[in-house]
Amino acid sequence: MANTINPEGKAIISVETEFLGRTLSLEINRVGFRTTASVLARYGDTVVLGTVMVSPNVIENLDYFPLSIDYEEKMYASGKISGSRFVKREGKPSDDAVLIGRLIDRPIRPLWPKGYRHEVQGVATVLSMDPNFRPDMIAMIALSAAFMLSGAPFDGPIAGLRISKKDNEWLAFDTPENLVTSPLDLVVAATENGIMMVEAGANEISETDLVSALNFAFEKLQPAIILQKKLLKKAKTLKQEFSVVKLDESIEIEVEKWLENKLGQNLRKPYPERNDLIKRLRDEMKLFFTDKLGDDEFILKKNDYIEAFEKVLHKDVRKGIIKDKIRPDGRALDEIRPLSSEVGLLPRVHGSSLFTRGITQALNIVTLAPLSFSQVLNTMEKDGERRFFHHYNAPGYTVGEIRRLGSPGRREIGHGYLAERAILPVLPTETDFPYAIRSVTEIMSQNGSTSMAATCSCCLALMDAGVPITAPVSGIAMGLILDGDNPIILSDIADAEDFAGDMDFKVTGTTKGITALQMDMKVPGLKIEILEKALLQAKKGRFAILQHMLSTLDKPRSSISNYAPRVESMHINPDKIREIIGKGGEMIQKITAETNTSIDIKDDGTVMIASPDNERILAAKHWIESIIAEPEVGKIYEDALVVSVLDFGAFVQILPGKDGLVHVSEIANERVNKPSDVLKEGDKVTVKLIAIDDKGRLQLSIKAVNNK
Repeated sequence: MANTINPEGKAIISVETEFLGRTLSLEINRVGFRTTASVLARYGDTVVLGTVMVSPNVIENLDYFPLSIDYEEKMYASGKISGSRFVKREGKPSDDAVLIGRLIDRPIRPLWPKGYRHEVQGVATVLSMDPNFRPDMIAMIALSAAFMLSGAPFDGPIAGLRISKKDNEWLAFDTPENLVTSPLDLVVAATENGIMMVEAGANEISETDLVSALNFAFEKLQPAIILQKKLLKKAKTLKQEFSVVKLDESIEIEVEKWLENKLGQNLRKPYPERNDLIKRLRDEMKLFFTDKLGDDEFILKKNDYIEAFEKVLHKDVRKGIIKDKIRPDGRALDEIRPLSSEVGLLPRVHGSSLFTRGITQALNIVTLAPLSFSQVLNTMEKDGERRFFHHYNAPGYTVGEIRRLGSPGRREIGHGYLAERAILPVLPTETDFPYAIRSVTEIMSQNGSTSMAATCSCCLALMDAGVPITAPVSGIAMGLILDGDNPIILSDIADAEDFAGDMDFKVTGTTKGITALQMDMKVPGLKIEILEKALLQAKKGRFAILQHMLSTLDKPRSSISNYAPRVESMHINPDKIREIIGKGGEMIQKITAETNTSIDIKDDGTVMIASPDNERILAAKHWIESIIAEPEVGKIYEDALVVSVLDFGAFVQILPGKDGLVHVSEIANERVNKPSDVLKEGDKVTVKLIAIDDKGRLQLSIKAVNNK
């Protein structure tokens, strides 16, 4: 590689290490001269640029950390031009890119000081993609290294691995093809001290196997963390000066004093009663301090008083759980909120369900369609079709707010994908159920754990639609409160526990095992032993929720909705596909028009025929069978069409595109002088195939039928 001149005269610095069978290298000062920090990460033929920008200024009056992390797919990285006829440049990120951006964001976000309000942006751009493994974990490492080199107060580094299983062995950086068939597709992100994030899709894997995979991942990702530290040492990065926005302690003391004897047992009520009490308390607090300070001064400090109120409330939640082992709504640590569910709510849709847990509520609608309605995938990594897709919507009214409606955000895409991943392992194959399936969860009310409500409602709606899933799936969200070295695990967390807690942990599965998993830490590093304990407690909760679901609908309905299209599949010799399609598509268009059906043909010879009317499907099927049928000597063909009459006989069509000759001597027992005396074009006759000569010509007989 030729040398690149750095305009600032900085030497190009590179470090490398052997990492799970390939060389991982991190390089700085070659590109990205005006960024706060940029790192080129190379692994195999994959090259990812991680760039970071950190604003030197604090954004005032902001109540959150303005961090954004994006993952950019570039089609050129995989040697592709977009398959879209009209759009040839990258635009809106694919769902995969959004999900990977979230995957990188989640372990990084908690590792910044509380109150840090400098704007920070991280972008991972895939410049070259080795097709032998997914590039997302290299992107995570590249961004982590860039954050470390920025001089900002990032408490890293982190690294991530994607783990699969083959021949009873755990593997990292497996091929995309093997990931599809692996019983586990697991992403683990960690610091040197503990796990920060876990996400998995699994084929009913056991808790024991999952813990084994976590241990493997945590051990094997450590060299990537060591390499980042080595790069940091060589780069001699200077720490940036920064300030954090801190709540005025005097305001917190004032609010805490005002709330004295108003929290604790007074608020331990079921939702939504607890939420109403808190709203009333907040309004009373505003009135009290407005009267005390005056309108103008309180308006200036209003946000500080509200923040102090929330902070004291969170302390009270933690205190109740740690000291009294009682949760904000009075539940025991492993108690699940009241459950209710129903199916078949919406008369004209193909399947529907309403699942309610506490005041979290999810309405799910399932729509079935022919496989031609599958989603076409054309991204940097993927080409193909997606036949099952789950979409998640949560408008402002679900949290009691007024919000402008718009396209789904990163949270909606992430929650939708988690529920989709939970259900995928139990879906029937295309052969057994040749349908495209769209599932939409409309959240009706939010109070924590909506993605798990979406999973449960999706499962019930699929069964209501008659989709023959192999096993029902339920899901639960778990929480964690760390009391020193003592972890307190909570089942089925609500918003109050999520906001005040140290972990958000979601797990879905069947009675056999886990199908999906997502865990995010809010404090640095989780020991695997704690996660194992949470998994076992979650299993008990999942089973309790599943029993409730089965009391509503214990198995898929025996047939699909009357309003859903019927789809029947058949298999033909792939060599015959051309005959069914016909010249310029003439034959397939004729079949679909005359039978009023929709027909999809795959390259392997699978033919799907769809229509609400079974008789129309049968007509199309018989038509196709007649096209692909091979003439059989000795077989009698009824309603054969006379296509031409000549002096020596008549040509008769016994099958589409299959004509044979009825010689004049084979028309009747008595002598026929002129075939036209007996037959004319358009007549329907019954003939017998008596021979096929060495040139494939068919010899037919009407006489042989009459003499049988």
